[in-house]
This record gives sequence, structure tokens and C-alpha cells, in this order.
Amino acid sequence: PYGGGSGGESWYLALLGLAEHFRTSSPPKVRLCVHCLQAVLPRKPPARMEARTHLQLGSVLYHHTRNGDQARGHLEKAWLISQQIPQFEDVKFEAASLLSELYCQENSVDAAKPLLRKAIQISQQTPYWHCRLLFQLAQLHTLEKDLVSACDLLGVGAEYARVVGSEYTRALFLLSKGMLLLMERKLQEVHPLLTLCGQIVENWQGNPIQKESLRVFFLVLQVTHYLDAGQVKSVKPCLKQLQQCIQTISTLHDDEILPSNPADLFHWLPKEHMCVLVYLVTVMHSMQAGYLEKAQKYTDKALMQLEKLKMLDCSPILSSFQVILLEHIIMCRLVTGHKATALQEISQVCQLCQQSPRLFSNHAAQLHTLLGLYCISVNCMDNAEAQFTTALRLTTHQELWAFIVTNLASVYIREGNRHQEVCLYSLLERINPDHNFPVSSHCLRAAAFYIRGLFSFFQGRYNEAKRFLRETLKMSNAEDLNRLTACSLVLLGHIFYVLGNHRESNNMVVPAMQLASKIPDMSVQLWSSALLRDLNKACGNAMDAHEAAQMHQNFSQQLLQDHIEACSLPEHNLITWTDGPPPVQFQAQNGPTTSLASLL
Repeated sequence: PYGGGSGGESWYLALLGLAEHFRTSSPPKVRLCVHCLQAVLPRKPPARMEARTHLQLGSVLYHHTRNGDQARGHLEKAWLISQQIPQFEDVKFEAASLLSELYCQENSVDAAKPLLRKAIQISQQTPYWHCRLLFQLAQLHTLEKDLVSACDLLGVGAEYARVVGSEYTRALFLLSKGMLLLMERKLQEVHPLLTLCGQIVENWQGNPIQKESLRVFFLVLQVTHYLDAGQVKSVKPCLKQLQQCIQTISTLHDDEILPSNPADLFHWLPKEHMCVLVYLVTVMHSMQAGYLEKAQKYTDKALMQLEKLKMLDCSPILSSFQVILLEHIIMCRLVTGHKATALQEISQVCQLCQQSPRLFSNHAAQLHTLLGLYCISVNCMDNAEAQFTTALRLTTHQELWAFIVTNLASVYIREGNRHQEVCLYSLLERINPDHNFPVSSHCLRAAAFYIRGLFSFFQGRYNEAKRFLRETLKMSNAEDLNRLTACSLVLLGHIFYVLGNHRESNNMVVPAMQLASKIPDMSVQLWSSALLRDLNKACGNAMDAHEAAQMHQNFSQQLLQDHIEACSLPEHNLITWTDGPPPVQFQAQNGPTTSLASLL
């Protein structure tokens, strides 16, 4: 590939060998490597050598130094020269791919796009590069939130892969397109696409690891599709298959057999990343279903694996996984009565988001939502309102929007302020589950019925409240939404107690208590134990009343201690942050406690 080693070119091979030796030293001797490569250029080598040397220089400078300008200069020359040379695909397209990556890093996306388009246009005879460049341009459009263009490109890629006989890469293109359609909420288009993908994956006979990884990709999309739709029970068979699939992959060895079709030379994710991803969707499922101890167990496993991976791999997807895991476990902690820990984890998400502007822009709304939930748990309702309002301003995601509005409505209901009533009525109108509900999520629709029931209860319209809550119960039982079931049962129990129907109240509160202790949901346990105390007192069951009072006392103590601990942490000041990037935190000089300098 270097034009042979005879005669006048032996100096070139010697310099190249020396450069490679320095590059692969541990640690790499980058300066010496660059010197060797630079020594090639003054000797006016033939065009092929010159282009390849510029590519190697650009690549080393790009990957190992902060010398962006020099790297760009060399890559631009490599791209320019290599276009004049016939059959010089590797250098030509690698230069285009690296150069557009560099442009994107420097925020010159407008320079990257035409470059990739030109490379795609001239690479149609080179299946590997043509597919790789299509993926790269689709990813660029995705980062710019132009999902329509990205989907179009992935469709073109799928058709091209079919024509060149690569069913494997066709599946990768189609699954990637399915992922974007799910992000876009184009559910009508997702169903036929996923059905087609399922058939292609099952029929493909190739490398077992590649086949299983396609299956993992396919099942992850199916599981997230169900979870997005709030169908916690219906998803179970898919989730089980996914967990079996990842176990199969971990027993397979990476065979070094290269595929015969160059268009098959792709893989979706490394095995270790897939493993974390499966933990992640399991946590999402456990969280929605209200199996919070299971969510905790899988989060711990996933975070341990992430820590190990991050020591060797700085791939940005790992930080995204970490943030999503933390977001879920924070919600679990708030339910189980561990507010102080939740607060420290919110602060950890802030720190991860400080390191990456893209991560922050993707997760800012979730961060403010979590802070809003924390504020509710420590009874700072004004701050909760401010956090949710900020989150609403920052999100265009419909499910998240509905989740925030539901929680904001609960803040207004509890506050019962006259001036908030107008806001509350308009919110309740926008999340009316009886008609025009804005999202397809079963879970969020059930939650909206619960909020309506809560509002009717506070207004003393008990029959209406019972109607809404029975609707919630019907929906939450259908899909095993344990937390909503527990909340609805205890609120119904409360309504029957107020109406003087003690037997019916007891029939609701006892199962609510059992379910709440299984989850475990601290606030529902507190509420249930108070009701049981009052019920038993009213019915003259002194012993049972005493036992319930004791339980209530214990839950109150636990929650109070946790409340005091959380509010005394320096991170508690985060509740006042509603604008701009997350506040900077630093280590105190005399110990590891964090302080939020910019907020204190």
C-alpha cells in the first residue's frame, strides 16, 4: 500500500516504521512520531505518499494533541490530494470522515455537511465507506435535532445495504431509523418497521455475536417502546428475552473472523456497553412498576460496571447512561424516603452535565424536574413550582411535559392558594384524561386520573373523586403500576373514612399499606398508618390503634431525620437554581464536603 519498498522509497518506509514505533509506545511519544512523519514531506514524495502522510499527521495531531488548526490543515490537504488519485479509497474517505469529525468539534457543522455529502456521492463503489459515511451524516443530523433528514439518510443506507447484499447492515440502518422514529413519537411508522427488523434479524445467518447484538438492539427498542407507552406488564416477555440475550452474548467469544462482505464490518455497541444498557432498561422497568429495591440492585450493578468502563473508555455514551441511571435512582430514593442521598445524586448529575454542554442541553429539563420532586419531598412548594416551571420551559418532549404538568398540578392542589387556582384549572384542562389526553402513555393517563381525584377530594366532591380514582385503579391494576395503585387505594380509604364508611375504608387502607411496604413507599406508609390509627380508634380497637400509632411515629421519625439531614446539606441550595448551567461546586479545603459557592 505504500508504493513498494524498492530503491528510493526505503527512506519513506524507514521513517514510517519509526513513526509507528513512537505512536504505539506506551505512553505514545507523539512529538517524535510527528517529527518522523514531517520529515517525509520536504522530500517531495509521490502524491500517494504525500496524501497518506498528511492523513497520518492529521490523525495523530487530532487524536493525541490539542493542535486542531494543524490537524485540520493536514486533513484538508489529504482530502484534496487523494481526490485526484484513482482507487485510493482508504485514504480519501478516512480523511473525509476525520475532517468532518474535526469540523463538528469546532462547531463548523456547516463545513462538515457538504464534505460528507461529497464523500457519500463518490463512495458508492466502496460499500464499507459508503455505509460508514451515511451513518456519520445521519448522526450529525440527529445531533442537530433534524431527525427527518437523519431518518431519510438511514432509509437510503438500508436500501443500499440491501442492494449490496448486506442484510446485517440493512438491519442496523433500519433499527437506527426505528430508534429515531421512537424519539420523534411517530408510532404509526415504528410498528411496521420493527416488524420488518424482527424478520430480518431472525432470518440472518452470520456471526453469532453480530446476530445477538442485532437482537439486543431490536429488543431494547421494543422494551423502550412499551415503557414509553407506560405498559409495564405487557413489556415483561420482551424484557425477559432481552436479559437472556445479554447472557448469551457474555458467553460468546469475539471471533476474529472478518465478514466476507465489507459492508458487514460494523458493530452496534461493544458487549460491555450493551450489558449496561440492559441493566438500564431493567431499572426503568422496575422504577415504573414500583419494584424499587430491584431498581436499586440493578442501578448499583450498572454504576459499578460504568465506573470500570470509564477508566478505559471516554465514550460520551457512557456518561449518558450514567445520567439516565442516576435520574431513575433519584426518583426511587425520593419515594423510599432517602432525600439526602437523592440530593447528593442530583448534585452528581449536575457535575456530569458541567463536563459536557451536550449532556446538559439533553438533560436540563430532567434535572429541574428532579429538583422539583425533591422540593415537594421537603415541602418547599414555591421552589417546586419554580423548578417545574423552568423544566416546562426547557422541554419539547411530550411525555416529560405531561409528567411535569401532573406534578405541578399536585403542588397547586396541596397549596390551595386562590391565585394559583387559575393556573391549576388551565393545567387540569390540558391533562384531562377523559378527552384529548396529549400523550399515549398508559401510565401518565392513569396518573392524570389520580390528580383529578386528588383535586376533587380537596374540593369535597367525594363521588367525583371516587369515579376518577376507580379509573386509576382499573388502569394501574391492568399494567401492574404498584405505586399508583397504592396511592389510589389510600386516597379512596381516606374518602370513605371522611364519609364515615369505616369498613370500606379499612378494605382500601390495609392493601394500600401492604403494597406500600412492598415498594417501599414511605409517604404512602405514613399516610396509611395515620389512617389505620384513626380508623381503629373510631372502631374502638385500642390495641390495633396503638400499633398503628407506633408505626406512624416510626415513619414520622425516619422521614423527619432524613428531612433535617437533606436540608442541612450545602447541595440543598440547588433548589434556588432556575437559570443557566448548573452551579459550580468545589471541594472544601478541610474535608470532602461539597459547597455550592455560586449559590451561598
